Amino acid sequence: MKKILVPVDFSKHSEYALEVAAKIAKKQGAEIIALHMMGLSDAVVTRNESKEAFEAMFYMRLAEKRFSEFLDKDYLKGIKVTDTVHNYKIFSEINDVALELKADLIVMGSHGSSGLKEVFVGSNTEKVVRTSEIPVLVIKHRHKNFKPELGVFACDFLENSIGPFKRAQKVFDAFGIEMQMLYVNLAGDFRSTREIEKRILDFLEKAGDPNPFEQLNKVAQYNEYSVEAGIFGYSQVTNADIIALPTQGRQGLAHFFSGSIGEDVVNHSDLPVMTFKV
Repeated sequence: MKKILVPVDFSKHSEYALEVAAKIAKKQGAEIIALHMMGLSDAVVTRNESKEAFEAMFYMRLAEKRFSEFLDKDYLKGIKVTDTVHNYKIFSEINDVALELKADLIVMGSHGSSGLKEVFVGSNTEKVVRTSEIPVLVIKHRHKNFKPELGVFACDFLENSIGPFKRAQKVFDAFGIEMQMLYVNLAGDFRSTREIEKRILDFLEKAGDPNPFEQLNKVAQYNEYSVEAGIFGYSQVTNADIIALPTQGRQGLAHFFSGSIGEDVVNHSDLPVMTFKV
């Protein structure tokens, strides 16, 4: 891992993300690119001699000044940090910036104390998660000692999740995280143990696992009424440090996380979430 992109809006949540990115960068020997997206109109950006042009210059200078203060952190010492300001029309353009800069990971802060659905669906974070072609690590709270040891990778174990699974394995290996795979068996779509095991074995074989039967014993089955409750319930039981999920492109997490979310379960989860696009 060579480059970590951190979208910054100068809030405390983006600082939480920056601090986590610093921990990862030091361990991986990576550099950090701090990105601020301004969102000025075309009129402000394209006119050369006008009130709008001075306004654009003002906001650029302001962003540069705020970066100087924002990046003055002890935990960034010894890390190569580059700040950059981009204009955007839609927030999903962060994916274009990430690809252009050849970033390996996006670390992004997010608030949303009233539940995961509010955090992701309809927010700028969800737009990044939905469109990003590289992994996105979402940080909701401060993690002074970010050192995840156990991560839950939850998926439906269908063929389109093989790509995200392999990418998650690669990232987990690089971070030194033990992966616990999870299948949530829903009450409304209940499957027998034999049916689930057959699906998982087929998945592992197609993923190229040399010992699928041995790996099968490492896949947990958790019964719940919703995928969300199953993921968070199992993560709490196992004291997981991080959750990893595949996302469905334009439909984003709204597709994977169908149904209502138990607010009490989500609000008590401080875990970082990492997403991998299908």
